[in-house]
Amino acid sequence: MIATAGRRGRVVWQLALTLWVGGVWSAHFVLLPALKHIGLAPLLVEDVSNLLRPIMLGFAAVCAVLQLLVLLGYEGRRFWRDMRGQLLLVVLVATGCYVLVGQLPQGLFLSLFCYLVVAFAGLGLILQPRPDEGR
Repeated sequence: MIATAGRRGRVVWQLALTLWVGGVWSAHFVLLPALKHIGLAPLLVEDVSNLLRPIMLGFAAVCAVLQLLVLLGYEGRRFWRDMRGQLLLVVLVATGCYVLVGQLPQGLFLSLFCYLVVAFAGLGLILQPRPDEGR
């Protein structure tokens, strides 16, 4: 039973990490530049960006919560001392800030900054070992 729970945690960790980090990076660094490159109107690309980024960050937040639950199962209450836990907390704070700064006058710049913080925190998280792997 414990081995099955550990395997489920490993699968949830890998799947969530792959989906949200891959989605955030591919949306910002592949899809949106491709739309600009094929010659879509800049306002149309901006509309797609304004629709896609909040969806991707919402998905990233849900996956980060799932990963925190998996990490909590392995590390217990010490999860915040672990680099993976810290990066997941950065993701959650940055997604929260993304929502909050949208109403500010400089909201576009700050929301893009929050998006990139999430993207690079995900990249750092990919470089970390899974919770079930030894260090």
